[in-house]
Amino acid sequence: MAKKSAKINTVPASLSGVLLRPRITEKATMLGENNVYTFDVSPSANKDLVARAVKAVYGMTPVRVNVSQVKPKSIFVRGKRGTKSGGKKAMVFLKKGDKIEFV
Repeated sequence: MAKKSAKINTVPASLSGVLLRPRITEKATMLGENNVYTFDVSPSANKDLVARAVKAVYGMTPVRVNVSQVKPKSIFVRGKRGTKSGGKKAMVFLKKGDKIEFV
């Protein structure tokens, strides 16, 4: 009889580039206290892909997902003009008791 191998939690290749990074801001930190987590996501991501990626990466099923565009902004730092690139962000709502730890 063959031994059962340990199940390794891997993310499917189709979902690996959806969640880029957690969005760590003052507003996102305050929302995190109410089980709402904010992520920078791929520009081609939609609500369904974000929900599946959170389930694959963190093992939790979101109750609701909001996705919105972040517009590019002009900045002026140290006498030079520049722009902050825009993108897309997603707010993931988890049920009470679920928690995501960012280290």
